[in-house]
Amino acid sequence: MSVATMLFSCQGKLNEVRQWEIPSTAPQAVGKDIDLFYTDSGTVKAHLKSPLMYDFSNEGFPYREFPNGLNLEFFGDSQEKSTVVADYAIMYETTGIVDLRGNVDVVMSDSTVLHAKQLYWDKNRQWVFTDLPYDVKLTGGGFNKGQGFDSNQKFDNFSSRSNIGMQVVEKKDSEVEEEKQ
Repeated sequence: MSVATMLFSCQGKLNEVRQWEIPSTAPQAVGKDIDLFYTDSGTVKAHLKSPLMYDFSNEGFPYREFPNGLNLEFFGDSQEKSTVVADYAIMYETTGIVDLRGNVDVVMSDSTVLHAKQLYWDKNRQWVFTDLPYDVKLTGGGFNKGQGFDSNQKFDNFSSRSNIGMQVVEKKDSEVEEEKQ
């Protein structure tokens, strides 16, 4: 009689332990109220804030998901700051692609402001692109609205697929001198 009781007792504990098992589709880790600084040689290069992060680096194609958005600040060599804000983000470790969705706003250190519904950033190639509508306000008063673009992350090599806009072009001193003659 005591043997049967012991087996039932073990079986009860085993079922309790099985309830603690993490499903294979669950994230490896969950972070709440993330406030992360990335430094290189003692210098802050990036500052990430997010209310929630799921870490799926245990998957065959590892990624980190920010379902409630993020705020990311990048700092250049002279500590100039650029900011990225999005309602949702997912970062793929293997490819270096970051997929930003929702109200994506990018404010560059030179005052260039980009707004898009979705934006991809290729960290490895330092390239930014989207196929969806966007608008960008450039330094010097120019603007551009369109459907899809490709650009380097400094936005000084910008190619839009279809757009309307205005660009402010300043003449070089040599061009002004030629006009006077």
